[in-house]
Amino acid sequence: MSKIKYGVIGVLILAIFTLSVISMNTKEKEILTNASTVSNQKIGWGIKRNKNHEQPDVGTTNKKILEENNGICLGNKDKKAIYLTFDEGYEAGYTSQILNTLKENEVKATFFITAHYVNSEPDLVKQMIDEGHIVGNHTVNHKSMPELTEEKIKKEVMDLHQAIYEKFNYEMKYIRPPKGEFSENTLQITNKLGYQTVMWSFAYEDWQEDKQPDKATAKKKILDNLHNGEIMLLHGNSKTNTEILDEIIKEAKNMGYEFKSLEQFE
Repeated sequence: MSKIKYGVIGVLILAIFTLSVISMNTKEKEILTNASTVSNQKIGWGIKRNKNHEQPDVGTTNKKILEENNGICLGNKDKKAIYLTFDEGYEAGYTSQILNTLKENEVKATFFITAHYVNSEPDLVKQMIDEGHIVGNHTVNHKSMPELTEEKIKKEVMDLHQAIYEKFNYEMKYIRPPKGEFSENTLQITNKLGYQTVMWSFAYEDWQEDKQPDKATAKKKILDNLHNGEIMLLHGNSKTNTEILDEIIKEAKNMGYEFKSLEQFE
C-alpha cells in the first residue's frame, strides 16, 4: 500500500510541476506579446487650420498618441503664447540674420539640427547656445524613424547627442522626428532616451529654396494663422522667412502674443 501511496504522490507532484512550467511559459509569452503590440504604424503629422485665430485640428488620435508618450504639439488654448522653432538640416546662408533678428527682438527660439549642420556650422550652433536658444535633435541623417530598427534609431539620436555634448558641453532634450513621421513605438524609444518629442501646430511651404513664397503671401499666411499655444515651425533655409521674420515678430507682439521658449511650455 505504501508503494502505491508514494507513487500517487509522485504523480501529483509531477503534475503540479508540469502545470507550473506551463503557467510560467504562458506568462512569458503574454509579456512578449504585450511588448510587441506597441504599434510601429507610421504617423505623418498634419494639421487642419481654423479661422479667426482658433487652434487648429491636429488630429485627435495622433495628438493622444503623442501626448501619452510625453510629446507636445499645442499649448494652452487660453494663453497667447507662441513657441518659435526652426528646422535646420543644412545652412543656406540665412541663420546669422535670423539669430540677429531674434536677438534684436529679445525672442528665444528652438533650432532642430542634424549632424551635417553641426559638423559644417559649429560656430552657428555655438552662437545659438551662447545666446540662450534651445538646440534640439533632428537626428544624424534625417531618416524616417518608423522605417528604422530600434538599434538604428538609438544610434541616429544618441550619436548626435554625444557630438553636441562633446563639442559644447550642452545636453539636448527635445527632438523633432525627421519628415514629421513617427510611431507609437518610436515615441517610446526616444522617450526612454530622455527626449521629449516636439511636433507643431503651424507650418507652411517654406523649405524649397527654388520655390520660395513671396513675402506678402507668406506674411499673411503666418499672421492669419497665429493662435494661442502655437508651436510655429519655420525652416532656416528660407530666404522669405529671413526677410519677414522681424515684421512677423513685431506684428504678433502687437496682436498681444508673447514669444516663449519651450522651457516655458504650458
